[in-house]
Amino acid sequence: MKIVVIGTRGIPDIPGGVETHCQELFPRIAAKGNDVTVIRRSCYVEADKDRKEFEGVKLVDVYAPRKKSLEAIVHTFLAVIKAKRLKADVVHIHAIGPALMTPFARLLGMKVVMTNHGPDYDRGKWGKLAKTFLKTGERLGTKAANRVIVISTVIADILKNRYGRTDTDLIYNGVNAPVKSKNTDYINSLGLEPGKYIVGVGRFVEEKGFHDLVEAYKKLTDKSFKLVIAGDSDHPDHYSESLKKQAREAGVVLTGYIRGEKMNQVMTNAALFAMPSYHEGLPIALLEAMSYDLDVLVSDIPANKISELSADDFFPVGNVDELAAGLQRKLAEKATPRHHDLAKYDWDHIAEQINQLYHELTK
Repeated sequence: MKIVVIGTRGIPDIPGGVETHCQELFPRIAAKGNDVTVIRRSCYVEADKDRKEFEGVKLVDVYAPRKKSLEAIVHTFLAVIKAKRLKADVVHIHAIGPALMTPFARLLGMKVVMTNHGPDYDRGKWGKLAKTFLKTGERLGTKAANRVIVISTVIADILKNRYGRTDTDLIYNGVNAPVKSKNTDYINSLGLEPGKYIVGVGRFVEEKGFHDLVEAYKKLTDKSFKLVIAGDSDHPDHYSESLKKQAREAGVVLTGYIRGEKMNQVMTNAALFAMPSYHEGLPIALLEAMSYDLDVLVSDIPANKISELSADDFFPVGNVDELAAGLQRKLAEKATPRHHDLAKYDWDHIAEQINQLYHELTK
């Protein structure tokens, strides 16, 4: 079966939730005997443009302008045309922005699976026109795709109530069980001690709420713990630059984008994971923190309220005082390591579910 994947910036090792999802999922799909191609956005892979394969997945680079208002729509239009030329049996479109091109892909005679990773129009970085396009993408993708995958019950309810689509397939994001690092050289180079810091992970965009986390950190009475934020911005803007200034002034450790052994050390040795997001789909960063047996404190948005967490793991979104109080309480409790049951987020199981969906669609 020929499967062409559209909507991700690309793989491997490109930051982002959709990108992590695709990097974990599609090598597993290819290993099941499928011919899988991921179409990457050219502006993210210039340093890696000669790579044509990753763990059994073919990589094809298609032009995308490095401008957030045009990047996804221009690239997806060109990628759908490329998928047709590649004679795809199934086009798998990720996220509601790229889903705007679902009817176009259907018009070209291709079967389309769309994965809705969440209502991106709730993100603070988008203006009114962009939000309109995203909502239109959600509507067209939901109505036109042959099959619609949702990664949480929250998203399933949105599509049911808003568009009357009741046959969505609930397939969660996944997480790997990590092999924890035995090394501390990287965190030592950052001036960190094992068990003596809070960690947050994500892109420097407003809806991630890192500005709230920095302000809450400044309110802590226990000054023996540091705050580490691992991430950066895709497109530097006023918010990301002001966040970095705010963080530096508060003594926060900013690592930039890290992966591999560096991220392993940071996660292995943290005392607490914090996620103050205003918007998420089903956050892979949270699942990864839980896989490291970390205690967690997260905002009480619906997407974060997974059944494996308890009431005292949440604080009211946007409430800096409650976030600070929660951090102080969690650090005093010293609940890390804390085991979480993540059986339903197993990537191998997720890949089998999606592979079965492809076969049902094409039989």
